[in-house]
Amino acid sequence: MPLSTILEGGKSEHIRVILENRSIVITGASQGLGKKIAQLCIAEGAHVLLCARDAGVLSETRSALAALARPGQVVLAARADVSRPGDVERMFDIATSQLPGLHGLINNAGVYGPLGRFEETNWDEWRSAMEINLFGMALTCRKALPVFRQNGYGKIVNLSGGGATAPLPRISAYAASKAAVVRLTETLAEENRDKHIDANAVAPGALNTRLLDEVLAAGPESVGADFYQRAAKQKETGGATLETGASLCAFLVSSQSDGITGRLISAVWDPWRDLPGRIGELNSTDIYTLRRIIPSDRGLDW
Repeated sequence: MPLSTILEGGKSEHIRVILENRSIVITGASQGLGKKIAQLCIAEGAHVLLCARDAGVLSETRSALAALARPGQVVLAARADVSRPGDVERMFDIATSQLPGLHGLINNAGVYGPLGRFEETNWDEWRSAMEINLFGMALTCRKALPVFRQNGYGKIVNLSGGGATAPLPRISAYAASKAAVVRLTETLAEENRDKHIDANAVAPGALNTRLLDEVLAAGPESVGADFYQRAAKQKETGGATLETGASLCAFLVSSQSDGITGRLISAVWDPWRDLPGRIGELNSTDIYTLRRIIPSDRGLDW
């Protein structure tokens, strides 16, 4: 089934992703972007394990998405807090025992964390955000990588975003954790480049999800007047579509993206649909990576 057949508003992504017989673990899958990613993966034939912290919402999502599956497709759900090693252990026990193989991991679970000036935020909440956004992603990768290495193939997709590439005043835990996600993703890509394991980070765009609602609820006194005004405008105009980010994630766990690794790719701004024809050129550059800018990059001779 082409992705375009399930996109809202009649919009087409103009890409065919084939995921038949692929098994994928998706975290943060009960709502928002994670749910849309799971929907697209199922529509393209994948077996999936949906993971999230809220068991009730997760169960409802699993039932709704299982109704879209074809005969023989496996759609499972496991309540899990990715910041807890025991939960991640159980999650992968289910994945490796009940899914027909394991081919992909999409780390979507994430939170903004406390909003406000860094030194004034609640330290326990700040640390918790790091544990979910960074440590949770690291824990799931640690469990998936041995399986991928044994199979000689695997796909890791880590959700990052704008917090990785620019300062985010008053949203420091999110910014710091997402920058770390990208650098860890690049490192995993290099460690596993010769093992046919691709690891990439995704910037899905400015989405109208519960995270945006948290910013608006916090108010300009917590997130700053400029950021609040941008968020309010995004809420009014609709922001980026969930489908665009989800389509990129589905592409990156498909065979079409084989060989694309170690990149932070924007679902909205980068020509990711064309990258399979540019792998040689892409892999000979540092395009779509985090790098330090030096004076000569800006025409200066310091």
